[in-house]
Amino acid sequence: MIKPIILSAVSCFILVQAKAQSLYMPRDIQKAYQKETRSADGRPGKKYWQNTGKYDISITAIPQSRSLKGTEQIIYINNSPDTLKRLNMKLIVNIHKPGVARMGDAGADYLTPGIQFDNFSVNGEAKKVPSTSTNQWVPLTKPLMPHDSVKLDIGWHFEISKESGREGMIDSTTCYLAYFYPRVSVYDDYNGWDRLPFLDAQEFYNDFNNYKLRVAAPKNYVVWATGTLQNPDEVLQPEYAKRLQASFTSDSTIHVASASELAAHKVTAQKDFNTWVWTANEISDMAVGISDHYVWDAASVVVDDATHRRASMQAAFLDSSEDFHHAVQNGRNSLSWLSHNWPGVPYPFPKMTSFQGFADMEYPMMVNDSHTDDVRFSQFVQDHEIAHTYFPFYMGINESRYAFMDEGWATTFELLIGTSEVGKEKAEALYKMFRVNGWIHDAATAEDLPVITPSSELRGGYGNNSYGKPSLSYFALKDMLGDDMFRKALHGYMDRWHGKHPIPWDYFNSVNSITGKNLNWFFNNWFFTNYYIDLSLKSVTKAVGGYTLAIKNVGGFVVPFDVKVTYEDGSTETLHQTPAVWEKDQKAIAVNIKTAKAVKSVRLDGGIFMDATEGDNTWSK
Repeated sequence: MIKPIILSAVSCFILVQAKAQSLYMPRDIQKAYQKETRSADGRPGKKYWQNTGKYDISITAIPQSRSLKGTEQIIYINNSPDTLKRLNMKLIVNIHKPGVARMGDAGADYLTPGIQFDNFSVNGEAKKVPSTSTNQWVPLTKPLMPHDSVKLDIGWHFEISKESGREGMIDSTTCYLAYFYPRVSVYDDYNGWDRLPFLDAQEFYNDFNNYKLRVAAPKNYVVWATGTLQNPDEVLQPEYAKRLQASFTSDSTIHVASASELAAHKVTAQKDFNTWVWTANEISDMAVGISDHYVWDAASVVVDDATHRRASMQAAFLDSSEDFHHAVQNGRNSLSWLSHNWPGVPYPFPKMTSFQGFADMEYPMMVNDSHTDDVRFSQFVQDHEIAHTYFPFYMGINESRYAFMDEGWATTFELLIGTSEVGKEKAEALYKMFRVNGWIHDAATAEDLPVITPSSELRGGYGNNSYGKPSLSYFALKDMLGDDMFRKALHGYMDRWHGKHPIPWDYFNSVNSITGKNLNWFFNNWFFTNYYIDLSLKSVTKAVGGYTLAIKNVGGFVVPFDVKVTYEDGSTETLHQTPAVWEKDQKAIAVNIKTAKAVKSVRLDGGIFMDATEGDNTWSK
């Protein structure tokens, strides 16, 4: 007897969508929908789950000797339906070990022996765990059952790299610590264990965990970190603890500690070592900055009008760096603007710290930015890194595979906030120069790979696929939907997936369901093709009631553009075309100009949607 096939509601929805216009979906992603961990309407499925952990970390860091020693206890909770016979640990600092896979060269100042384990036990049972790469299997004597937990106790030490990038020594007595502790990697519903090598080029994918972090540093060293400082009165002299507290309600910048005060050893408690205690819950990572001479500024800003909640904005930097003297007020502007405009979601954390380093890199509640003499460009970089708060730290993006899901949004917010700061003309000029120009005028095969191509598989084309091209897709969608509907779609997507792990199809499906439109034709065009931007104005012909323009889409991307018309009498007119004009035919369209005047010339202008061949965008009588 052949059993009848019974389709679930989700399966039926997928079939309906497929008949209308299907998007390519890898087989492993398909399984997640079949298992109902993800829903075809863009929501987390009724069987969605994600694992988590509780991290209790204590480290002792001595910058002048480049030494870090730590202990931690991890309670790792298996919320999955799977029995786990081993854990995968992320040991990112091992990127400094000689012989570890990486994309670029490594000089002597970059190399270290990596992480060395002093002890490693699982539920009290001692284990001999090697430390050879950025991923390390840990076999479990007793499998970790669904909805059970396992306790890890780990001791480790490593040398802080002399060469600072995303982490390492900034100067002889200043360091930035990122990815400094062993952590359990993500085990998810579509890929299982995240085993991608770091390569010192990829970005990150982390669970949302609860953290308690103790940082022991020598006296006269100030520590900044992700989270909320629990013991300022223990580690700071009374005057400086008072200033820090005052900054939490101050719009004006308060100089918590000046260069002269730090040099006079007035700032910290005068014990041999001070232990700074930080806590952060439902956060994806912790980062730490330490210095004995970085000045400390702070203020705060209201980020949620409904509750009047304020967020602290702090900065740690060399006193000689003029741009960082503006970091707190520029950061206050970022936190407020992003909270109230785009994405228009109140800044979700209690604090942000801008730390002077070399990375131009985001971390939860911290940015590690380089110094520049161009104060405006410094603000531009800081805006971008702070914008990452929402993607990937509020939304748990898998940056390693889908970097466009966070870099594309940060690039979009960067232009939007930049427009408010320096005006449309300057902001768009910088965007085109910095985000679009390099791609649109580079005909290399790698630059036109589909945006959906996993970031982990890219060498060439990584930057354009992660930043400029997806950002342009978001602006094209905004142009087509209008601000109100675009905001509704963005907020709906964020409401569904913040604190979780969305993948591209969750975004596509959410926008479709929230807008009530099947936009798969648009998503297929922007994310699954090797198109680029190149429009051609083929002809302008007289027609009844005006003129007809024949426009060919040579490059293929469905972009908005303006038709700029100059008439014989010297008057001009601009007719805006949204991407919707391409829905029925993505290769060629006709645009009608209704006019009784004689047309002298026509030009197609894409604005930030730069055209690869501008010479064929104009027509003259």
